[in-house]
Amino acid sequence: MTQHRKGLVLDFGGVLTTPLLPAALAFEKREGLAEGTLLTLYLDPEGIRLTEELERGTLTQTQWNEAAARLLGVPPGNLMGRIFADLRPETSVIAAAAAARRAGVEVGILSNSVGLTPWNLYDGYEVEERYDALVLSEVHGTRKPEPEIFRLVLGELGLTAEDCVFVDDTEQHLLPAAELGFATVHAVEPARTVAALETLLGIPLTDDKDPDRVTT
Repeated sequence: MTQHRKGLVLDFGGVLTTPLLPAALAFEKREGLAEGTLLTLYLDPEGIRLTEELERGTLTQTQWNEAAARLLGVPPGNLMGRIFADLRPETSVIAAAAAARRAGVEVGILSNSVGLTPWNLYDGYEVEERYDALVLSEVHGTRKPEPEIFRLVLGELGLTAEDCVFVDDTEQHLLPAAELGFATVHAVEPARTVAALETLLGIPLTDDKDPDRVTT
């Protein structure tokens, strides 16, 4: 008999928002940069260092903006906000998370954060009201894929990893979660993500009358 999970942990950017890559490509086009410039930044050793420090909270978003702008050759003002200006809520996954909470599932957010000022990724999503736990990497000084941050969100939810499903659009974050005991879902396409969650949680998460509903 399948043991359904009773907790749900969601990454934020790229799971509860639209995908990050199209937003990044749109930024490059607006700024007159060659396609792939941002990816090169994030894969560059200096870019990796800057982003990890930002996620740990040892570098402010403004400091990251200034350093990354020098590497990209663009103005620094609100750079993070400009990069992700095209992100929008991923409404089907947000609705599924709300349906899971109504059904009694504990739902938390686990996010490698990017600073909260001058641009706040979480503005407008009511993350403190709509979810049972909110763990942001910069607050705790640890980041995915480090196991400690997964333990932190489990502590906030009062659950074990074996109780929970973890969803992330970054595949390398899934392995450490699975090693701790989470069931994992790689968020690639929202309908598939929701369908996988319905199976793992054992509850419907979409309206039966919805013609776009995906089932497994």
